[in-house]
Amino acid sequence: MDLSPILNPLNEAQRAAVTAPLGPVLVLAGAGSGKTRVLTHRIAWLIQAEGISPQGILAVTFTNKAAGEMRGRIERLLGVPGGALWIGTFHGIAHRLLRIHWREARLAQGFQILDSEDQQRLIKKVLKAAELDESRWVPREVQWFINNNKDEGRRPEHLKDGSDPSRAQLIKLYAAYEQACARNGVVDFAELLLRAFELWRENAQLLEHYRRRFRHVLVDEFQDTNSIQYAWMRLLAPPVPPGSEADAAAASHPFVVGDDDQAIYRFRGARAENLQQFRRDYPQARLFRLEQNYRSTSNILEAANGLIAHNASRLGKNLWTSGARGEPIRLYTAFNERDEAEFVTHRIREHAAQGGLRREIAVLYRSNAQSRVFEEAFLSARVPYRVYGGLRFFERAEIKDALAYLRLISNRRDDASFERVVNLPTRGIGAKSLDALRAAARGAGSSLWEAAGACIASGALGSKAAGSLHAFMALIERLAASTATLVLHEQVDQVLKVSGLLEHYRREKADRGEVRVENLEELVSAARGFTPEGSELSPLESFLAHAALEAGEGQAEQWEDCVQMMTLHSAKGLEFPLVFLAGLEEGLFPHQRSLGDLDGLEEERRLCYVGMTRAMRQLYLSYAEQRRLHGIDSYGQASRFVREIPEGLIEEVRPRVQVSRPVAVGRFRAEEPEVAGVRLGARVRHGKFGDGVILNVEGSGAHARVQVNFERQGTKWLMVQYANLQPL
Repeated sequence: MDLSPILNPLNEAQRAAVTAPLGPVLVLAGAGSGKTRVLTHRIAWLIQAEGISPQGILAVTFTNKAAGEMRGRIERLLGVPGGALWIGTFHGIAHRLLRIHWREARLAQGFQILDSEDQQRLIKKVLKAAELDESRWVPREVQWFINNNKDEGRRPEHLKDGSDPSRAQLIKLYAAYEQACARNGVVDFAELLLRAFELWRENAQLLEHYRRRFRHVLVDEFQDTNSIQYAWMRLLAPPVPPGSEADAAAASHPFVVGDDDQAIYRFRGARAENLQQFRRDYPQARLFRLEQNYRSTSNILEAANGLIAHNASRLGKNLWTSGARGEPIRLYTAFNERDEAEFVTHRIREHAAQGGLRREIAVLYRSNAQSRVFEEAFLSARVPYRVYGGLRFFERAEIKDALAYLRLISNRRDDASFERVVNLPTRGIGAKSLDALRAAARGAGSSLWEAAGACIASGALGSKAAGSLHAFMALIERLAASTATLVLHEQVDQVLKVSGLLEHYRREKADRGEVRVENLEELVSAARGFTPEGSELSPLESFLAHAALEAGEGQAEQWEDCVQMMTLHSAKGLEFPLVFLAGLEEGLFPHQRSLGDLDGLEEERRLCYVGMTRAMRQLYLSYAEQRRLHGIDSYGQASRFVREIPEGLIEEVRPRVQVSRPVAVGRFRAEEPEVAGVRLGARVRHGKFGDGVILNVEGSGAHARVQVNFERQGTKWLMVQYANLQPL
């Protein structure tokens, strides 16, 4: 049997993982180290060398695209169709199981799947049936509560309210929602996984059938698995207790591939610790490290290694390449965010002028709101771009909501704006009331605003709807009067606060609400930096026209040669010859909310590591000494992540000119107190508070202070000369 097509393309470490003896295997696959190749070649090896039937292999990936690519590669390697292989996402495989075993899963035979919007609509019906106000019980919050508990494997009956009335009500809503799903014959995405897990857990004979069938379970991106996904895999491929006389023919052989240094989805429920948990649950598992990188230059890899080494909770590996040393990483210290965007724009135009392609370039940023200034700079310089995996700033729903309020204040006859915000935040003006208003407006040939006034006066609406509509119109009139004399950015700020939009989005759970709030705050920054071109319009009217024109410009088409813009979370799995990593300031990246949380800070560092390792040939880092973000001016200090990169690998593009208060001494490094081991990221011990990690350093000499996150006592600021910290 000729195994050379399987083995020849592999390096030594890859070959060792692919040909590992049967049994549990954990592959730590660094960025750009060929993990997909290892997975596909392992499957081919099992079939060709070990004689495993394709029907006995189950491979799980995180995207349908990755599953399709894996199937295609295996077909090319083996020269046979891959139809017998079960390859898919967790949700896809769970769906397949439930279709086959709908009776055992207690589902309707033709059950349908709810997407996120459908799920929210059903939750709204449940709220209405319970006579609960959506402004108090926000559908998105209820949705988050339900899905989060399903991801942790918890049904309503498993939850305790802890004498908390709000939690007790959420548990009741969860139960009512489940009943509604059962009546309608539908399941949501989180339900697919939980129901598939319960299908096996509660049907011993069925579980045994699949355990014997799928002895070889391969899982990609293992660091991104959540609780229910890990439990599902562990149920299918159970660990064999050490020393047990288990039937060798029935033993499972899980083969998981992941990278704890690229675990960046904690906000979605992913548990990076599942890699460590796998080693505890499968103590006999063989560990392989893929450290040879085929993507980046040596300089970029050494910088990424130096950065990620500051994380304590990692299994550990060191990326290397046999390729070129490459250019140094370049650091640009901008005066402000506009200077930063102009610098990036200038370098992109230089790259294109020298024959380079714009599609080779990515601009990465931590916060979604950072895109606005780059978009303006690119539009002004006629640099085509696309926002990867997202919308341009003025196309985002929350920005359109805010602009609709502003337009209605400026022009009551704007029907589109009236319809968009009359019930946002929810104020009890439903579809029937809106239909009545539209009919009245058509009949009278008037605007919706005028029709609303007429309907209220004539009593054509129910008392509740009429009262809510009157309150909305009074709010608009009040906002128009109270903001008329304010400068533009204060107008925008006032409208966001008084309308309730900010609070509405702030109450959304998880990451989405925070992103939307940041975008709304960035709209204030946009207004603050806006200069009207003429005096024909008021500043507000001019700004609204500017927003409409910006939104109308449109992104470059997919086929065009254009720059790719994206958040760091969106960049995972991608690679670009030239990468600009922007906004490397304390409080922005790492994000402010992570500064006092050791786990959060380590995830931020992993996010920076992911960003750096997207670069193949050139990497630019930038930060601004002054930044107007979320409507606030701040004077920044270079991110600790810049300071954690070995200095010999970084070249400053130009000497820094200080335009704000001094924030650093020396080359990028804040002056460190003259105490051994007292530096950012160092682990220390305090006589009273125990062990911790230094998160921040301020001052020098006798006045030096350090911020330490203690494992048991939380975060504290201490004077170095009195703290008597012992390095660990």
